[in-house]
Amino acid sequence: MSAAAPASPAAATPPAAEAVRHFAARLAFETDASDVAADLDARTPGLVVVDARDAASWEQGHIAGAVHLPKEEIAERGAALVPAGGTVVVYCWGPGCNGATKAALAFAELGVPVKEMIGGFEYWAREGFPVESGDGTVARRAPDPLTAPVTGVSCGC
Repeated sequence: MSAAAPASPAAATPPAAEAVRHFAARLAFETDASDVAADLDARTPGLVVVDARDAASWEQGHIAGAVHLPKEEIAERGAALVPAGGTVVVYCWGPGCNGATKAALAFAELGVPVKEMIGGFEYWAREGFPVESGDGTVARRAPDPLTAPVTGVSCGC
């Protein structure tokens, strides 16, 4: 660390231009649960939401309207799921799991436009968005007021 750099790891930052590139890249490749919910509600043309978890996880609960495609099957079946000009949004369990990142990479390797839904299914459920179980039941619970917005689909950011 240089003599002019702050001693605190939290206060030390790279040059502004590097930060701009970093955050712009993240926003280009990531989306969040409230944005996905808004796009699903609007029936955004060409949007395909993919649950990359295993079958047991899918049966336990998934985003209503999502397609189940475990990450291991993306190379074989992924391109066929996406209409021309479409975009895939992938998710896995939550922020502690990198399955969605691996799934996004697999779609990108196929040349498919893709974004990763940050927070995964965990944050989708926390925010009270529609969840469908393996038997077809759709539920929408109240969002947790300590971890999610309670007045609508957007966090206001």
